[in-house]
Amino acid sequence: MKSRIYLDHAATTPVSPAARKAVMAALELGGNPSSVHAGGRAANALLEGARDAVARFAGVAAEHVVFTSGGTEAIALAANGARASGPVKPRLLVGATEHSAVLQARDDAKVLPVDGNGLIDLKALAAALAEGPALVAVQAANNETGVIQPLAEVAALVWETGSLLLVDAVQAAGKLPLTDADFIALSAHKMGGPPGVGALIVRDPESLMAIQRGGGQERGHRGGTPNLPGIAGFAAAVAQAHDWSPVAARRIALETRLKAGGAIIHGEAAPRLPNISSIGLPGVAASTQVMMLDLEGYMVSAGAACSSGKVKASHVLAAMGLGPAAGEAIRVSLSPATTDAEIDAFAAAWLAMAARLGRKGAA
Repeated sequence: MKSRIYLDHAATTPVSPAARKAVMAALELGGNPSSVHAGGRAANALLEGARDAVARFAGVAAEHVVFTSGGTEAIALAANGARASGPVKPRLLVGATEHSAVLQARDDAKVLPVDGNGLIDLKALAAALAEGPALVAVQAANNETGVIQPLAEVAALVWETGSLLLVDAVQAAGKLPLTDADFIALSAHKMGGPPGVGALIVRDPESLMAIQRGGGQERGHRGGTPNLPGIAGFAAAVAQAHDWSPVAARRIALETRLKAGGAIIHGEAAPRLPNISSIGLPGVAASTQVMMLDLEGYMVSAGAACSSGKVKASHVLAAMGLGPAAGEAIRVSLSPATTDAEIDAFAAAWLAMAARLGRKGAA
């Protein structure tokens, strides 16, 4: 049976042993955190202990952590619930390379251009902010290319106009320090936690109105019985630190080998996360590459993994001005558990694929 090598950690990374153990312990506990009996009190203690752990990770007080079902819900909560002052929703400004969770959070979002590396156009942002206060949504780092946005410059522009900043830190959390922002979205399953749980970090809880109403859970910011096992696993995952420098070295080594075989690395000139590569093979559809590599035992993706299993041209690469090349790139994403042997094997498979497809210089 052919061995399989998983290189799609930006889509989801396997649940860590510590997180799995925490999930199982919470499942054994039982009890609703809102109940006042002994079982409920024990469940609530676990919930609030987990909140403390996520708060420590984010460098905030516990009351600034709102648990959600994941990064998408955290983004939607901020995009639709943020209030600078009064009951009116602020305008929403988003970068063209943002995740679909941001681009589709509201129908009235104004999309701002990016440069050839996917970095947001600061002049365009300043011009849009000159029209009045807004909520500005910018990724800490892109989920397809790994490109890191200049959040310090973005924040300065946002706050000098009395606007609010929403940072999608789903991919960057645990790899980069969390930046200061009005809202920060996190997702457990990108960090070794279970799927179906995340958090919104809220600088000023008074600036957030509930969108999902119900029993007043999460201090009134998000109704519904909390996913206690998932939250417990989330807390266990964020408590584990990783050294990403070896991962970055493996990513660079991989890119060097593939470029010699005709690959194009998108966003290469900008600062990037240590684990994500957007690898283009000119003239070959991303869907063809993904399927051929899968048949050889290598699990990669074409862009984000949040499009119902569809493989289509990347809106991120299209926004970077790549034209037809936007449909010719795969994403390879590593983890601290990825080995040199796996990198070597994948590089050989990619180069063989490029050679079979007639790419010059492949070997």
